[in-house]
Amino acid sequence: MYPEEIVIPMKEELTENGFTELLSANDVEKVLSEKGTTLVMINSVCGCSAGTARPGVLMAVTNGQKKPDNLTTSFAGFDIEAVKKVREHLMPYPPSSPAIALFKDGKLVHMIERHNIEGRSAQMIAQNLMSAFETHCN
Repeated sequence: MYPEEIVIPMKEELTENGFTELLSANDVEKVLSEKGTTLVMINSVCGCSAGTARPGVLMAVTNGQKKPDNLTTSFAGFDIEAVKKVREHLMPYPPSSPAIALFKDGKLVHMIERHNIEGRSAQMIAQNLMSAFETHCN
């Protein structure tokens, strides 16, 4: 598990911008049982999370014409129980962090894995997400 003093500022980059933390398996089950769309960002300490994933997600939710009903996040290597439960809902995708998933009515409808984040700009990630929001969000 990562030290709290390293993780907290990375969590705050999202939570201070409207994301709700999923800290337990119950939190995950509750939000994914709701009707509507839920964006889940599996946050990470890696450079691609800081350099492109978090900025791309924030760009998408700030600039998209349509937005998910729920913006949520869990931190890999820190929010162990919640991330494990999210990953159960991401099957058949293998564990990946960072990762960005969009659910509609509890069903996975869009997934961005780490290999789709590495080497891509924040703008590319934002465009990918905004396209998914256009398709799946009201």
